[in-house]
Amino acid sequence: MYKRILMAYDGSEEGRRALFEASDLATMLKAEIHLLAVIPSYAGIMVAEGMIIEDNFDAEKARYQAVLDDALSLLRAKGYTVDGRVAHGEPIDEIVARAKALKADLICVGHRRATTWAQRWWRGSLGKNLIDTSPCSVLIAMTS
Repeated sequence: MYKRILMAYDGSEEGRRALFEASDLATMLKAEIHLLAVIPSYAGIMVAEGMIIEDNFDAEKARYQAVLDDALSLLRAKGYTVDGRVAHGEPIDEIVARAKALKADLICVGHRRATTWAQRWWRGSLGKNLIDTSPCSVLIAMTS
């Protein structure tokens, strides 16, 4: 069934829920776990009137690496053999590319429901877009 699980992880409450669901599945199925933290292409850059006024990409990269390292440590402490990497770009594109490279059978992501129309408009739907482009099955772990 599922032998390689790619977990897209951002350190959020929803991400942690997905992390635990993916690890539970991996235990039951004796599957590999691979973590991916994606720094969005716009992260670390502040723009005003068409000019870049701040570029703190190095700080963002360090923050994402720390989030990933925490998740790797947590899973390894529970006895999992797991690897992970930080990528930079459009999250959907990076997740799909990594899933293809790994020949993943399942992608696992966390999701929080948007409660207002403005949130839905601003955030879009990572889950919906991922499902439309994924090379494999997708598990979306929900929080209340």
